[in-house]
Amino acid sequence: MPIAENQPNSITRDVTIVEVGPRDGLQNEPGVIPTHAKICFVEALASAGLPIVEATSFVNPMRVPQLADAAEVMIGLRRAQGVHYPVLVPNGRGMDRAVAAGVEAIALFAAATEAFSTANVGASIAETFERFDPVAAEARRRGMWVRGYVSVAFGCPYSGDVEPAAVSHVAERLMALGCDEVCLADTIGTGTPAATARVLQAVLPSVPINRLALHFHDTSGNALANVDEALSAGVRVFDAAAGGLGGCPFAPGAPGNLATERLVEHLECRGLRTGVSPQGLRAAFAVLTPHLLRLRHPISA
Repeated sequence: MPIAENQPNSITRDVTIVEVGPRDGLQNEPGVIPTHAKICFVEALASAGLPIVEATSFVNPMRVPQLADAAEVMIGLRRAQGVHYPVLVPNGRGMDRAVAAGVEAIALFAAATEAFSTANVGASIAETFERFDPVAAEARRRGMWVRGYVSVAFGCPYSGDVEPAAVSHVAERLMALGCDEVCLADTIGTGTPAATARVLQAVLPSVPINRLALHFHDTSGNALANVDEALSAGVRVFDAAAGGLGGCPFAPGAPGNLATERLVEHLECRGLRTGVSPQGLRAAFAVLTPHLLRLRHPISA
């Protein structure tokens, strides 16, 4: 099910931006954002014209307490027509919780290295896919849209450089599960344009270009250059986080997602339509600002 089929017909996009701030962003904050603020944030992002907003994560609440209210967020969310709200689902327990909350799109996370897979989910790559098999089957049965991520596709905090062939292998397995889209993630922000070209060359024989997305962190300042390299190869789906929120709590050095507003400005300056309102993005981020200030700069007693 191509994502374009579910976008509002009135909006023309040359590039699709997947907003990951509510999930990948907020999971890395030093404390918990109130549920009502998260709901308002997600709704405002959709109102800004983002067609896909990754809303939350149904992982073990003890592992990621910042997103322990996933069910409350999804149940309380007013979902805009034509917008997907995928949620991270790591296993069958998470899938059960997501189904109970009325989720219609999910994301599965695999890793390109064994070391990161063990640190992130406590399982080998093979064991991760064993967990995914029943989840993907249930998602297909329910007609859900499924996105698969390949974490540390451009470098691993534990293993160092990652062979493009390893990325391709995991991407191919995600396609075999029935994923509608596969996203390659630069989890620690070490990717370069040359590395982007190498990884795409390895992956494209296994994943059609119209079902491939890229997720860049800007830790090293290369995110927009990497986007340009991917654009030249034909990629038209990119992840970003409002305000540059986020990272991965299990990847040292990860903070620094590519900011949605920077990506929108960059693409629009190149004549590529995103359908996303910069003013709407600013309004969405303003919902979080007082809560982020409270968490990041607590007043000393």
